[in-house]
Amino acid sequence: MKNRFLLPFLAIFFGISSFTLLHITPEPSNNKAVRPTAKPAESIKWLTIEEAAAKQKQSPRKMIIDVYTDWCGWCKKMDKSTFSDPAVAAYVNMNYYAVKLDAEGQKPITLNGHTYKYNPEYKAHELAVALLNGQMSFPTTVYLDEEMKMLTPVPGYLDAKMFSKILSYFGENHHKNMTWQEFEKRK
Repeated sequence: MKNRFLLPFLAIFFGISSFTLLHITPEPSNNKAVRPTAKPAESIKWLTIEEAAAKQKQSPRKMIIDVYTDWCGWCKKMDKSTFSDPAVAAYVNMNYYAVKLDAEGQKPITLNGHTYKYNPEYKAHELAVALLNGQMSFPTTVYLDEEMKMLTPVPGYLDAKMFSKILSYFGENHHKNMTWQEFEKRK
């Protein structure tokens, strides 16, 4: 019983910001020790845009698209902190299709009969240029509705708290009846 409270206390005491919670089962009556088992944290189920579009036809959902580049430090930070947050991952997986799009990817992408390719003149993928309205800033999270129509691109690094707030703004359809400013003022 004491072990259940020891790990969180040690984590707080030593300033560990993230750790895997352990589920400790009570000892069986034969007094043999039972090893604790780690419960893995949920992670975002990333799809390609083509996979998300196919799923969209079967079961419509909103979509988030993480537009990133391999050299972007803030993109990597968002992967490590925001996208790996278990609460963020659970909410995204339940309410959205999540897509990662390399803005400098070379692979052609075909959506709704149109093929988007890498454009060497812009040093960017045409789909990334279209989704970001030519404003190439990384990371940018693009929000699409259930019909894959643009809601908005949101440029810049977002911590888990702010990202969660934006996710719920669109995911719970608050954007249909209030502005972002009105939503932010709510408690």
